[in-house]
Amino acid sequence: MEKKVHSLVIAGEEYRIVSEESAEYMQSLAHELDMRIKSITKGSHISTTQAAVLAALQFADDASKNSGNADSLRAQLKAYLEDAAQAKSERDFYKREVERLKLQTSNGNNDTTGRLW
Repeated sequence: MEKKVHSLVIAGEEYRIVSEESAEYMQSLAHELDMRIKSITKGSHISTTQAAVLAALQFADDASKNSGNADSLRAQLKAYLEDAAQAKSERDFYKREVERLKLQTSNGNNDTTGRLW
């Protein structure tokens, strides 16, 4: 992808960022960060730098928790896929067994053990 220069305003400061991401995506990130910094500084006397550090900690916490959630979902998905594969294998076995029994019945042999009389 082509790199683009984005002009973003965060906490009243303009930043020029080079990224391959779309302008809309970069603006949405800047807006989210700006809102988080504003919520941290609202009613307090901390600096923008301190608020930015606290916002970064919040984002890092969110990312860490989301990573753990993603790992858990991947493990669940893997288990579901294994269960589905097992169920498909069992279904195929029973379909073959039904066909075998139908064939055996149509040949006049009523013995379901597979032995010939």
